[in-house]
Amino acid sequence: MLFSDEEAVPGAEGPLVAVTFQRNPHQKQKYLESQPKALGVTQIALSVFYISSVIVILTNGLSEVVLDPPQIIGSVFVIIAGCLAIAAHNLHLPTLKACLGMQVVACVASVFNLIVSVARMEAPNYGCWKYGDGNLTDYYKTCVLFNNSATHYFAELILIQTAIIAISVTLAAYCCKVVNCCSPGPRMPVITVQVPTAQQ
Repeated sequence: MLFSDEEAVPGAEGPLVAVTFQRNPHQKQKYLESQPKALGVTQIALSVFYISSVIVILTNGLSEVVLDPPQIIGSVFVIIAGCLAIAAHNLHLPTLKACLGMQVVACVASVFNLIVSVARMEAPNYGCWKYGDGNLTDYYKTCVLFNNSATHYFAELILIQTAIIAISVTLAAYCCKVVNCCSPGPRMPVITVQVPTAQQ
């Protein structure tokens, strides 16, 4: 038995059975196991919703203007990553590499957005003041209800960012399997049997 990295040439003098190791030609198909179209569309939809939420918060003067543009830019990166995930469905290697890079960028951007959302939910957003020691005013009740609603709203944004991070990590892992950036590509054994020529 011969173990070699090169294919045996039929008809040449040599052993009857040769075992060679070749790259798996179906390695790229592993990317399709991640359902990239569904995950890419989900990434895009969640990012569009997040951007619209940040714009609503910004236009109503409910947040710090300094933090909103970086959040929107980060979400645009996530949309681009989702588009590349869908485009990589054709298993073109440069597209898969671009998808891997953008998924890493999307993951970093989503972690930033997650941190900002957690900070907004934890910090006291709006002060509510009681007027007098007697009955609570309608203003105070409305303000408390609004604060509670805002907390739930930011909790929803945290959930969205957590889902986007999970999607980005999943797509990046499958891209990494196909691109083989972390380890050499797996090789599969190929057994070649040479039939001896009949003597006349």
